[in-house]
Amino acid sequence: MSAIPTPLDLARRFIALDTCNPPGGEDAFSDLLAALLEPAGFALARFAHAPGRTSLVARLAGGDQAPPLVLCGHGDTVPLGAAAWSRPPLEPRVEDGRLYGRGASDMKSGLAALTWAGLVLAAQPRPRAGLTLVYCADEENGCQGSRFLAQDPARVGPAGALVVAEPTANQPWLGHKGVLWLRAGFTGKAAHASMPQAGDNAIYKAARTVAALESLDLSAWEHPHLGRPTRNVGTISGGTRINMVPDAAELTLDLRTLPAMDHAALLAMVQAAAPEAVSWEVLDDTRSLWTDPDHPWVRESWDLVAGITGRQPIPGGAPYFTDAAHLVPALGRPPCLILGPGEPGQAHQTDEWCDLERLDQAARIYLEMARRWCGA
Repeated sequence: MSAIPTPLDLARRFIALDTCNPPGGEDAFSDLLAALLEPAGFALARFAHAPGRTSLVARLAGGDQAPPLVLCGHGDTVPLGAAAWSRPPLEPRVEDGRLYGRGASDMKSGLAALTWAGLVLAAQPRPRAGLTLVYCADEENGCQGSRFLAQDPARVGPAGALVVAEPTANQPWLGHKGVLWLRAGFTGKAAHASMPQAGDNAIYKAARTVAALESLDLSAWEHPHLGRPTRNVGTISGGTRINMVPDAAELTLDLRTLPAMDHAALLAMVQAAAPEAVSWEVLDDTRSLWTDPDHPWVRESWDLVAGITGRQPIPGGAPYFTDAAHLVPALGRPPCLILGPGEPGQAHQTDEWCDLERLDQAARIYLEMARRWCGA
């Protein structure tokens, strides 16, 4: 086997490949990964949920004393945005101890670190268990790749524990909030704008509903580490002309939820607060995720992270949801950590960067996790 590229070399290669979503370009990314992993001994399986949107599962065989450790990430990034970059976003550059480029934090540095760990482990005997690397497509559009993988758990295979390489500055987070996305519809009666009394303005109904949703009392729920649930009206639209009373309008609502929250009951609560809406459509219904901090593998992992980073982990979680939301239930609810070298605040930012020390730490963390789990 040829020399293993460094984590930085891999991160550069990954950033240089345009996987902005849309369209994603994950097929080309899977080809790049296959050229690295297959010669090292990984068995590859590709799963496309749409044309050009391929998720890659790479399995490294081991003993049968335990199910594999799964390291997971997504290859797509958000678009570049309208603001000008001070550096070419798809030409990765290192300056002052940071790697710059689209996806540097979210999450191609994390993918580089876990890929490097897999390549190093592949050269070692594994008497206890194997390792599975999962590269999900289309995460930035509601985790469509992991949703597709989760429809048939055999696509990923067994999992004893799961690590998702989202940007956490190498803090091992224990979970994340869930999401309930809703679309509400409103109807009225069209009329000439000079005679509004002859019509029924659907936008006014939507506006009153926005005010009601802003006042919706969610204070009954709070998680010691994930905080409180949130709500946000993301879009509102309606009408066709300035001189017409609009007879239709709609809005979308983003609710971020906690482990104790029942989504069906929450939907009923929202509907009761918005009686003028004539229709409700559920756009996404994804439950939150939380792993017991006293799980033996979690405690061992925290000690490992503390030893490599010099920082004692603090229980915490993500306000957003990840591919783990679909993979953990499908794989039998193994313990899960969200841990990656990227800076959480750099995700989706112009001039995105990742600290090089964090990249090196993450690579060593993933490798040591895999060595201990697999018995290498």
